Amino acid sequence: MKDIIAQCKCGVFLTVNEHRDYYETAEEALEKSKGHECPPEIEEEVRKEMIRRDTIIKLQFYPITPIGFYEIWHYDYDELIKKAKEILVDSK
Repeated sequence: MKDIIAQCKCGVFLTVNEHRDYYETAEEALEKSKGHECPPEIEEEVRKEMIRRDTIIKLQFYPITPIGFYEIWHYDYDELIKKAKEILVDSK
């Protein structure tokens, strides 16, 4: 996470299990977000595991400007960080 923060010129936001604050399951939150938050494409296997674990981890980061960002949703923190680092390498 330190590397991601250091490489971003603007904000970095990590949210873990926000759906639980609203007494929702991961499945309910994922379904609800389709029409509102427009989550990024989530691989079906990842989506199923998010539901099984009732875990949603979201990382939104702005590497260059305050209006251009990337957003990753996953159930595994380490995989989420790995994907974010890959994006930052590819975006240079």
